[in-house]
Amino acid sequence: MAETTNRKAELLSKPVEHVDITSFDARPIVEAMGKMSFSSRDLARATDIFNMALEDQDCSIILTLAGSTSAGGCMHVYRDLVKYGLVDAIVATGASIVDMDFFEALGYKHYQAPEQVDDNILRDLYIDRIYDTFIDEEELQACDHVIKDIADSLERRPYSSREFIWEMGKWLKQNARKHDSLIETCYDHNVPIFVPAFSDCSAGFGLVKHQVENPGNSMSIDSVADFRELTEIKIEAGATGLLMVGGGVPKNFVQDTVVCAEILGKEVEMHKYAVQVTVADTRDGACSSSTLKEAASWGKVQTVHEQMVFAEASTVIPLLASASWHKGEWKKRKPREFTKLFL
Repeated sequence: MAETTNRKAELLSKPVEHVDITSFDARPIVEAMGKMSFSSRDLARATDIFNMALEDQDCSIILTLAGSTSAGGCMHVYRDLVKYGLVDAIVATGASIVDMDFFEALGYKHYQAPEQVDDNILRDLYIDRIYDTFIDEEELQACDHVIKDIADSLERRPYSSREFIWEMGKWLKQNARKHDSLIETCYDHNVPIFVPAFSDCSAGFGLVKHQVENPGNSMSIDSVADFRELTEIKIEAGATGLLMVGGGVPKNFVQDTVVCAEILGKEVEMHKYAVQVTVADTRDGACSSSTLKEAASWGKVQTVHEQMVFAEASTVIPLLASASWHKGEWKKRKPREFTKLFL
């Protein structure tokens, strides 16, 4: 037993450190990349487009998150985009919000894998692997239980994921061991977070346990309410820009708001600015829910100011975010506080 404990402690000994976009000015390198070719020039153009969205005083910006960049060291990047007013709403996977951000707010950490380890051995040690990053399964289960506790404390009725995550932020204000998480920062700044597939993460386990222990008297997550609320934000916002990390459900969900508004008889413009950073391409049959140019045929995204960046997001998002933060256009923006639409 002692040998097992020591081995686990050895493997979970080097925490991931999240990059601080305010600590370095990426503008010179991004500007230099703009004089290059391939993905370098794509990134420079994507940064220009994001800055255009920030400069456009009528434009609200929505961030979408898919993949594991938060666990990999970009958690504070997304927090600071909210903290300094570069982002007005978020659509994400449950893993990004619960398994990564909320998890660390509870005082837990993600760890750099010091070596390659047989995954069966990791299972015996109760260590979960995210590529070259480790997470303690026992701590993750403790996170599940906190989600259940929050659910147990709420009125028994359907909630949008935005509404439940707001309750998570409220809980963190009193109980967080690591303050200034993305969830708590969004709570403080009235920036709504939507997770359309909320049960597809650590939250799902806690919510299932809540439902099983309270048959016929449980709260639930209403994904239709998510779609309606985000569409209401699009209608209220008017002009919108998208910064999309990865693709999948968050990307398609936010793009579909334009079509949904039309179905509701509301005339809204297509997303005016759009940047997507992804490693998926058209050879996989979908490009994680289409290229941005293809999205124009559905009436979702304008093609004037759009840019695909085919790169692993943790290598380029800190550069884009740092360059835009240091450019300072965010200082002129007014806060949208879209959460107040639902309070």
